[in-house]
Amino acid sequence: MNRDYPLEKVRNFGIIAHIDAGKTTTSERVLFYTGSQHKIGEVHEGETTTDWMEQERERGITITAAAITCFWAKTNEKDKVDPTKKYRFNVIDTPGHIDFTAEVKRSMRVLDGAVVVFDGVSGVEPQSETNWRYADEAQVPRVCFINKLDRTGASFERSYASILDRLSSKAIRMQIPIGEESAHEGMVDLLTMKAYSFSGNMGQEVVESEIPAALLEDAKKYRAALIERIVEQDDAAMGAYLEGKEPSLEELKKILRKAVIGNEIFPVYCGSALKNKGVQLVLDAVVDYLPSPLDLPPTTGKNPKTGEPIERHASDDEPFCALAFKLQTDPFVGALTFFRVYAGTLSAGSYIYNSTTGSKERVGRIVRLQANKREEVEKVFTGEIAAAVGLKDTKTSHTLCDEASPIVLEEIKFPEPVVSLRIEPKTKADQEKMGVALRKLADEDPTFRIKTDEETGETIISGMGELHLEILVDRMKREFNVVADVGKPQVAYRETILGSAEAEGKYIKQTGGRGQYGHVKIKMKKMEPIEEGAKISKNITREDHFEFVNNIKGGAIPQEYIPAVEKGMRESMSRGHLAGFPMVDVSIDLYDGSFHDVDSSEIAFKIAASMAFKEAAQKAKPVILEPIMRVEVIVPDKFMGDITGNLSGKRAQIEGMEERGMNKVVNAKVPLSEMFGYTTTLRSMTEGRGSMTMEFDHYDTVPNNVAADIIASRK
Repeated sequence: MNRDYPLEKVRNFGIIAHIDAGKTTTSERVLFYTGSQHKIGEVHEGETTTDWMEQERERGITITAAAITCFWAKTNEKDKVDPTKKYRFNVIDTPGHIDFTAEVKRSMRVLDGAVVVFDGVSGVEPQSETNWRYADEAQVPRVCFINKLDRTGASFERSYASILDRLSSKAIRMQIPIGEESAHEGMVDLLTMKAYSFSGNMGQEVVESEIPAALLEDAKKYRAALIERIVEQDDAAMGAYLEGKEPSLEELKKILRKAVIGNEIFPVYCGSALKNKGVQLVLDAVVDYLPSPLDLPPTTGKNPKTGEPIERHASDDEPFCALAFKLQTDPFVGALTFFRVYAGTLSAGSYIYNSTTGSKERVGRIVRLQANKREEVEKVFTGEIAAAVGLKDTKTSHTLCDEASPIVLEEIKFPEPVVSLRIEPKTKADQEKMGVALRKLADEDPTFRIKTDEETGETIISGMGELHLEILVDRMKREFNVVADVGKPQVAYRETILGSAEAEGKYIKQTGGRGQYGHVKIKMKKMEPIEEGAKISKNITREDHFEFVNNIKGGAIPQEYIPAVEKGMRESMSRGHLAGFPMVDVSIDLYDGSFHDVDSSEIAFKIAASMAFKEAAQKAKPVILEPIMRVEVIVPDKFMGDITGNLSGKRAQIEGMEERGMNKVVNAKVPLSEMFGYTTTLRSMTEGRGSMTMEFDHYDTVPNNVAADIIASRK
């Protein structure tokens, strides 16, 4: 079986946005215009293709990233559509709600480009900023689409200004709208200097015409700015332009494509997906400016045995290499593992090597996804996104490759969960089923964690927010038939130290036979951040929140007991000191100790280490840390005073207020513990007209009076 589409005609891109900016509506238009479906599903009718989970349809939000394959011929080539003229799109529609931020993060890692959708009334919103940051980290080229220009209060210029101000000064308008709000009819393309409108009941006919006289002056002014920005990217074009020669349309597009792929320019388009205006032109922009797998630098990874860097080029002839980025339990086929192929090909029925775990697995079947429908394929090629059925040991972030030339790709890093709750099964029969269900859900979602409270034996689940955990508990009930009682949400507090201290731990036990002897001396201090890429000396082990320095000289403690000391320290950190919350950012320097030829053992040193840790933590000014959330509240003007007063009573730091359309926006940093159930409070205070978004910002020290209450409640 050979490749049916040349690599340069493949585009892997995601549709990302803040909640309610119209992402899923845009995705549905993409499916309709590319001919993948014959009827447009609407979010407000609960009939969309990409939002296929029952919870998504009930709530009108996207929860999981849905992958779809579809085909597109450019608008001006529609009349001569030979299949090879078409482009293959692998599209991922991602969630906009902050609680499902992991879906965006993992999708960014495997995509080559993104279409960022903005609400034409609100412009840049908090989750737009978070998603933009994820795209920056993954260096993903972007095209912007200012949507919903048909809504009351919509303004292209204001939304465009918010992109320049809050996201990037590299954004440039490619279009200007013809009319806004109820008068929105279409758009002017500044490169071709043509006006576009859309006819037919679903806007499928793109009609090209001359620019309305009233917009001609503006169009010329904005076009000059666009051309200048493009020629700045190319010395030869710049020279010719300064001599009064404008490059041809083809040349301009070629320079612009290179600049977009290099993240030097972010083109901005406009329209209204719901009113079927502008989506086809955005798809043309995906073809013109977003990269194919061939346009990107080679994928880099490491040799699992030697740690040396390796490159893989986007080619079917290179050894196979792919990244598993998502697991999903499918009611019909079982476990699906989504993967992105960076190099080589994979056939159904063959074996692959998981270089992250070192195990081999057989790929039974490979399916290409049309959201929740699937099409079975014999073989997948470089640059494709597909799913394997029945892989047992492969988890999110694992590298799949050819055993003869192994490579490990960089793992996807996910944010830490901030909300926990206790969960217990209703009946004995639910007990076993709950364990299986939680394990499967945790495999699918890397920001969902499960642990058992050692003291009470209860199961505690943690996630990114109340909605996140609510949906997971709901899925347990629907997909796994497990009924469970759920406790109140709890904040994921942490502990740390502000000072430094020295301590020693001596564990001596003499019983009838052989005794126990372990003795350590340590210095404890706050862990200092180090520059990225800085070399750490070989006697230091360092993880995210813990550093262990082995400064033992002259064999005061034999080498074989050092790991036991480190283990004792780690276990003490996980138990915390003040209120039993895990400790973070602690550096331990083991500088002295002693041992006994006969009585010393690993267990004795582990106990001595935890004794020393406890004493040092007591002296080193221990404190409790709490998650602080970045909160944005949008309310009509008349409720502004009530809202700011209410937030101040929640220990909020109000950072600014601004106007957005007809509403006022309050930006604040508020402790998570004060925000449970706030959505309900906000609705009742604003006659149901207020809305809010919240995302994790940082951890900060808890004030003494609050800390005392937390410690008392844990005793």
